Amino acid sequence: MAGRGLFAIRDVGSLIHQTTEEGTGLKRAVGVTQLTAMGVGAIIGTGIFVVIGKGSGIAGPAVVLSFVLAAVACAFSALSYAELASSIPVSGSAYTYAYATLGEVVAWVIGWDLILEYGVSVAGIAIGWGGNLNAFLDAAFGVSLPDAVAKSPSDGGVVNLPAVFVVLAITFLLVRGVSESARANLIMVVVKLVVLVFFIVVAFANFGTGNFRPFAPAGVDGVTSAAAIIFFAYIGFDAVSTGSEEARNPSRDLPLAILGSLAICTVFYVLTTVSALGIASPEQMKDSDAPLAAALDQGAGMSWAAGLLALGAVVAITSVVLVIFYGQTRIFFAMCRDGLLPRRMAAVNQRYGTPARLTVVLGVLIAVLAALVPLGTIVELVNIGTLFAFVLVNVGVIVLRRTRPDMPRPYRVPWSPVLPLIGVALAVYLMGDLPVDTWIRFAVWLAAGLLIYGCYGYRHSRLRQAAAPSPATPRRPRDGAS
Repeated sequence: MAGRGLFAIRDVGSLIHQTTEEGTGLKRAVGVTQLTAMGVGAIIGTGIFVVIGKGSGIAGPAVVLSFVLAAVACAFSALSYAELASSIPVSGSAYTYAYATLGEVVAWVIGWDLILEYGVSVAGIAIGWGGNLNAFLDAAFGVSLPDAVAKSPSDGGVVNLPAVFVVLAITFLLVRGVSESARANLIMVVVKLVVLVFFIVVAFANFGTGNFRPFAPAGVDGVTSAAAIIFFAYIGFDAVSTGSEEARNPSRDLPLAILGSLAICTVFYVLTTVSALGIASPEQMKDSDAPLAAALDQGAGMSWAAGLLALGAVVAITSVVLVIFYGQTRIFFAMCRDGLLPRRMAAVNQRYGTPARLTVVLGVLIAVLAALVPLGTIVELVNIGTLFAFVLVNVGVIVLRRTRPDMPRPYRVPWSPVLPLIGVALAVYLMGDLPVDTWIRFAVWLAAGLLIYGCYGYRHSRLRQAAAPSPATPRRPRDGAS
């Protein structure tokens, strides 16, 4: 430990050592294939199935370049995630990295920020899952769930049961074990990739070049503006780092999985975008909530293929719920184990080797959120929270290079600190493009977190308690004293 104040730093060796303590260490059960699948599972979902329409409406056919630009912006932060994940293979992702580099209060802030990012994400994605399920039932069978059980009260319903169902089902899966969850995710990732390959093949079979003229009607500004939106389609690769403690060979597997999943998704995004534009114009996709299905239906006149694609979207979004919820539980677990939140929540189930109690509690809370609360504007907080985490991870690499130059680094970011600084600049630039209301909500959330830290986390911090002096030994009475 360095220092005892708000900026006390956890020693990297002690962080790794605590993973071997009985009752608090997680089971190492996943390899590079499963970790890469987790990354692909977290990234490919709402982005390619929804955001592509909005992006094409801004940049036109040049949205292809926007996907590449957004991937490059993410790549800088991905390199920093890879270095820290391989050097500090402990649960908690950016929270743990901040604890080892920037101090406890900064770690709390980023941990609190990640709770918002992941928790709201899961609820919002679950609501989207329910909407896509209804769309599939309507397209395939001509039936749909009544609004009373498919929408939140403020949207004209009573309770969103599909969203509750998927959250509780994923909760059950995560409680059963990380290997079972990773296996289920791997199957869903394969399904979603097969569906995308199906779309690409069908689209290229009906491909035309007419929709590519003019290529960039809004110029460079259109490409960069679309990239700022499409950037969020790549959010999720950082979820791989939350599995550090359960990786069999973290020093090798984590960098490969982080960078590999980002590369795989970029290739799929570009191929899907090019093929979509080959059968439908940007105008046909920009206003649709399911732009790929719209491309098949309106552009190619293949309604049967559009229904099949809707089913693929349901599977794709299911895997996103799984991976993001998994990341949420591991970050919360790390904060509880460090004493910043109640430590009893970090108990590992002896049968399954997972933080079952914590997972169930979070699952119930998120299910209630998804059932009753409309999250349209709140979900914007996910974006600012993610970018904030990217800033701290890049800064963490630079700080740790200076404070611990001798620490083993199985993977090193090349040309540091130049590339991490570029990562910081890109994240800050994109944060500046977010609405003022989002910044205000973000500030309120962080203020509430600091209040909780001051009232509970600071006093119960495991690091602080370990550094506290032992109770004073009663002094011997001086001679002559009574």
